[in-house]
Amino acid sequence: MNKNDLPTEIAIFPLSNAVFFPGTILPLNIFEDRYIQLVNDCMKSERMFGMIQPKNKLSKSPDVFDVGCLGKIISFNETSDKRIIISLSGIIRFRIKKEQSKEKLYRKFTVDYSDFLCDLKDQKNQIKNYNQENLLEKIKTYFSKINYPVEPAELAKLNIDQLISTVCMISPFSVVEKQKIIETVKLENKLKLLEEIINFNLFEIQENKTIQ
Repeated sequence: MNKNDLPTEIAIFPLSNAVFFPGTILPLNIFEDRYIQLVNDCMKSERMFGMIQPKNKLSKSPDVFDVGCLGKIISFNETSDKRIIISLSGIIRFRIKKEQSKEKLYRKFTVDYSDFLCDLKDQKNQIKNYNQENLLEKIKTYFSKINYPVEPAELAKLNIDQLISTVCMISPFSVVEKQKIIETVKLENKLKLLEEIINFNLFEIQENKTIQ
């Protein structure tokens, strides 16, 4: 997609722990009236809306973080109980500028993509001195410790950017940890941050076992 085709005003779906990235697919089960309205409206236009994490869950219109990801609906199914099942394909991260006046049940924001135009480029380039085997072993150890089944062989097929995004999405990292990764622009910094978060979580797991 060309940067000139990106919408500057987008509908937003705030969902805790549902961070997703360009080049990934997010399945969503839509059942609230406001988000059914959002999806139906998007299907009538460019099929795009943004996902972002709320800072808390205590309000119907919670404060949201500054950075989220624009996605495009690539599959759409209605169920007999009036839910909508969609798959959202990540395009580019955005930064919130301001919220629009509310005319619908859902919320709309003016957004800016300039910090993340690299998301529109091919991210297959590998980081110099990147040790894939070492990182995969650390990821495998982490998921084993939390009893979460993963297929290391499938992860090994991903380029470094896809690997970081996938691990961030499927891991039970905290909201803040996930947000730090999605807000990080440079690939080498994202890799460093991912390793720091995994190391911290492995340390926490070991400490909890020691205390018990």
